[in-house]
Amino acid sequence: MNGQGRPYICSMQQAKDDLQVRWLKLRILLKEKYGIKPEMDGILFLIGVQELGTGKQEYTKEQKQDLMHIAVCTILAPSGYYKLDGLDEEGWPHFTQLKALPEFQLIEQENFLKDHVLMYFDQFFKEA
Repeated sequence: MNGQGRPYICSMQQAKDDLQVRWLKLRILLKEKYGIKPEMDGILFLIGVQELGTGKQEYTKEQKQDLMHIAVCTILAPSGYYKLDGLDEEGWPHFTQLKALPEFQLIEQENFLKDHVLMYFDQFFKEA
């Protein structure tokens, strides 16, 4: 019930369940497209590669970390956490952090990222 004695339309548990269902559907879609059902790190890596635009190739461990950073900045930019400054001479994007990220417990942090990843793919598939 809310503060006015009326029941909530959807509980926090329902919202969490919806997020998990949407997340699973995304992972299944990626499995169909790429043959793997990636976890968060793999999905962030894919977003980073997509944003860099270099396609499939071998990356060093440091480059993989940079690609995941690009992904995090990219997915959080629409919410005002980062802005794209531009590309360096090698074509790698650089971002500026505009505001502090919320402090969450681990599960909340993962759900925060999942929600932003899902928004990214919603936009990506609308444009495709």
